[in-house]
Amino acid sequence: MQYIKESQKNIDEVTKSLEENIQAAGFGILHIHNLAQTMHNKGIELGEECRIYEICNPKLAKEVLSEDMSINMVLPCRISVYSDKGVTKIGMINPSTLLQESSHGEKLQRVANEVEEKAQNIINLSS
Repeated sequence: MQYIKESQKNIDEVTKSLEENIQAAGFGILHIHNLAQTMHNKGIELGEECRIYEICNPKLAKEVLSEDMSINMVLPCRISVYSDKGVTKIGMINPSTLLQESSHGEKLQRVANEVEEKAQNIINLSS
């Protein structure tokens, strides 16, 4: 269900690489959530770094949404860069897993597999 890679790089190095690799793979960054900063602003210290990237490939998103508009509930895809006890990690929930429990057709599973392959490649290149 989860795809997680550890990195020898620090958070800033991974996020820089991730941003470049997202663009190179034909995806766009819709938003970056800095969870540690958001919680800090609300008076809560997380104690770890966590940046969540919302990414999207418009062509693939349109293909999926044209088939089943309710899939919007699992879009956009997310890739997280975070620290866990001093170890930098980068990961995501596999899109194919999100669709396995549904009764969606073969076409949607094919697109989910394509997105998953591309996102895992982005993670591998960035870690």
